[in-house]
Amino acid sequence: MVEFSRRNLMATSVAAALGASVPANVTGIESTEPPEDDDTPRAPYVKGDLKRFSSTAFGAEVTGPFVFEDGTPLYSLQHPSRDNPAPYDKSGIGYFSGFQFSMGGNNDDFDELSTPQTNEEQGMIRSAGGEYVFLAQEEDRINGGTERLGVVQTPDGRDITQDTFAGTQYGDAAYNPDCNEFVATNDEETEGYLFTNWENSPGNISRIPINQDEDGEWSADLESAINLANAEPLRDLGGTRINCYGDLSPWNTMISSEENYAHTRVSLTATVDDIVEQGTGKNLLGAGQFWNRPNPNEIQEAIDEYYGDESWAVQGYWALTGLEFLAYYLGAEPTDQTSSPVDQSAEDETNTTEPIGDVYPNPYRYGYHVDVREPTAETPQPVKYYVMGRAAWEAPDVQGDLKTVYGCSDGDSKGIYKFVADKPIPDFCDPMDTAGTLYAPKVTNEEAAKKNPPADVTLEFEWLKLGHATNREVEEWIAEYDDVTQVDYLETHADTDWEENLDAALEEADKEVVENGNRNYITNEEILAWAEQYESEGPDGVDDELRKVPFLETRAAAKEIGATIEFNKAEGVDSVDGAQPDDYVYFAISELNDAMADTLGDVRLDRVDGGVVYRAELEDDYNVSTLEPVIVGPDASDPADVADDALINVDNVYVMDDGRVLCCEDADKFGRSYSNDCLYVYDPETDDDRGHGNDEGDDEDNPGKGEDNPGNGNENPGNGNANS
Repeated sequence: MVEFSRRNLMATSVAAALGASVPANVTGIESTEPPEDDDTPRAPYVKGDLKRFSSTAFGAEVTGPFVFEDGTPLYSLQHPSRDNPAPYDKSGIGYFSGFQFSMGGNNDDFDELSTPQTNEEQGMIRSAGGEYVFLAQEEDRINGGTERLGVVQTPDGRDITQDTFAGTQYGDAAYNPDCNEFVATNDEETEGYLFTNWENSPGNISRIPINQDEDGEWSADLESAINLANAEPLRDLGGTRINCYGDLSPWNTMISSEENYAHTRVSLTATVDDIVEQGTGKNLLGAGQFWNRPNPNEIQEAIDEYYGDESWAVQGYWALTGLEFLAYYLGAEPTDQTSSPVDQSAEDETNTTEPIGDVYPNPYRYGYHVDVREPTAETPQPVKYYVMGRAAWEAPDVQGDLKTVYGCSDGDSKGIYKFVADKPIPDFCDPMDTAGTLYAPKVTNEEAAKKNPPADVTLEFEWLKLGHATNREVEEWIAEYDDVTQVDYLETHADTDWEENLDAALEEADKEVVENGNRNYITNEEILAWAEQYESEGPDGVDDELRKVPFLETRAAAKEIGATIEFNKAEGVDSVDGAQPDDYVYFAISELNDAMADTLGDVRLDRVDGGVVYRAELEDDYNVSTLEPVIVGPDASDPADVADDALINVDNVYVMDDGRVLCCEDADKFGRSYSNDCLYVYDPETDDDRGHGNDEGDDEDNPGKGEDNPGNGNENPGNGNANS
């Protein structure tokens, strides 16, 4: 997901930081700019049928798809251009009135939507059937008028926006609605609660009562809607960050995923061992090590100043935005980083480096799947699944055994993970007692390590066991770091008294963290000790005090034992509800480039910046061991007659009950004649109601919309948003 539009009107330094190109001076990491003659055969390619159903308004992504029981589709309008005509200039959630998917298992129930060409078409939401009707929009008054939809508040009820606080905010408040899940409260599924993620920091989940009338039209009761972030149960968990996609669990609860990009400890393909071997984190360190730095998102600017030509891209630094606001959400007293009193406009205030010393968020409390238990109670009771690992989660996908969960971590050089509970998750009386094993993937087939077109290679892999724990155990490990603040960053890493010379102390602390790591959190030495014991004693033989490492530093730990942490923007995972063996799980890889298309590691495929949708067949034990490409996006150089009708930068995937897959775009324009993201419907040519594909029309001579295109391989400079 992208928190800001790529439009010029929204251009910011944050947006500029989203580029995935790797500076050539990064130690041990190869530059991944494509060669001039780059052209990948069978890109684009479709195994089955792909049809455009909707184009969203200018500047916006297609996010949060959901299909009601009667086949009515819904999605969120996320961060649209403010220049669009009303109502498409404000974010919101809406459904397609007058259209229902037939659930007949094929795409004959609608005619393909034309591409948007005129200014009018590009400034609105269009569809192949029905009219997009908003149920709610950003900052609508809710909860008896005491709150605004999507806007998080301090404990004493002040709205946390840049109108009232100075500081950084991850996306404008209420501008980024994402995942939508409907929890029905009647058998007909015409009444219930719509849960929506808000992709900000502090993050949020809203709950809106909605109902459907006899004519099939939906309406929202905004008076009774609430922001869960402003209720005590979620605040007691520390709140959330960057709530992105999610899922409706088999036990009928909304699972919201935290896309916490700022967890990256090392940049791109680097490992902790690389840092220790080099003797410094210079050229290698990622954003996670600067979490409690005063004004943390300015670390890239500081690194550039300190190291000049030897500076490097600190992966995920831009996602450190909003940490001060998160501290105020938790009850921190405002420092010079915020204006006071509350009615004073903060628009002209600057975010200083005055450290927060009383209340500050613990990094290990963010980056999890959040299960909203008791969803219909007056106050739902959310729980975080710490035991499922910490990442930049896009979504969980719970299988029909109610034990196996697959998840994708978004960004550059990230993982696809698996968690297997000891017994069905609902059988744990207390969710904190949920126990199970966390796994990371290892791609094993030789073909993946050759320069082959992605359409020709099925990725084969095994799962490496990272560790076993209970949710309660992991939370206890996390609690060890609850009292760390920005003051600790300075006092731990600098000899200079920050109260006497703040600028000097901050530079000294920054450089010390680069050299020896952030000593306030899990250390490099602990990660390497865990990895050494893992190799010698196995995952169950590590010392008790090191068992926390793979759960709190999941990506870094997986890298150290050789897992394939090379996926670039793994943005979605889903399967049909109640998926059983022989059903398919779909994985969306928004861009197949960088670590998946270089000359290092387990995956070295030909580059396809347009991305790939893979599917994996569930085995008898709900394991998956192959990823078969079923949709391949275009090359960046493909002209409009190819790119206009190809799926570009797939984001959310949503498997309908009949096995078809809704594919949402978070796209760069490439060679398209238009700049709007679209919603496509993928028909895998099902041969039964489980969503299996057949081989008719799947050969190279009939690739659907995926005709070979020569192109010239010139990369679109706007592409490669590894951290978006």
